[in-house]
Amino acid sequence: MIVASLSLIAVGAADLVRQFFPAQRRWIGYAMLALLTIVLGAGVEGGVAAFVAISVAALWPLTMPADGTGRGGFWPVAALAVLCSIAIAAFAPRIGAGYFADLFISSGAFEGVGVDLALLVVGVVVFLLESSNVIVRTALRSEDAPPREAAQSVATAAAAPTLKGGRLIGPLERILVFALTLAGAYTLLAAVLAAKGIVRFPEISRDTDTGGRAEYFLVGSLVSWVIALACAALVWWASGITPV
Repeated sequence: MIVASLSLIAVGAADLVRQFFPAQRRWIGYAMLALLTIVLGAGVEGGVAAFVAISVAALWPLTMPADGTGRGGFWPVAALAVLCSIAIAAFAPRIGAGYFADLFISSGAFEGVGVDLALLVVGVVVFLLESSNVIVRTALRSEDAPPREAAQSVATAAAAPTLKGGRLIGPLERILVFALTLAGAYTLLAAVLAAKGIVRFPEISRDTDTGGRAEYFLVGSLVSWVIALACAALVWWASGITPV
């Protein structure tokens, strides 16, 4: 399981570096990330897993551009999912292993939760912050708009103020869906998803000519929710807890 945990942490952190570091200094962020991954792997007796995670994180930005224009489509996402699934199926979670694990256990903060499972949850949360945005952009880019719709979209964007709230709302929404799913709060989860549709309904209802805005909302929301639910299922599987 440690391979899946460290891989998700490294991939998610690599996308955060790509997002927030200037291009000319991005190599510094990547170098720091590689060093921290090695230290973390050594601290939980996962040296090999750390090098696997670094390799995966190095390939991810090359195959999944931040603007969603990667030629590989969803194949890198599928490959990462297969890697995590194999890692969880082949290796049982460890309760304690290494210096960091001993500190984790001695703290008593999460009694009965192994360090591998704790790192997996951390990895999922980090992955949901920015890497999931990249996947959603890839899904939206795959829906090529006709020239007339594209021209209208450009004109609308030029006339409207630039809003960057989606970059924050998306990760918060996915983390909320992930947490509510793990907690088994399905009624509250349904209410949250319905509330998003209600809030966006006036905007979507005005999109009567092309329907592009409605399609954009549906594709982006469904892909975002599927990612969060898949992450929750991964943690469920790793923990051995049956969903209720």
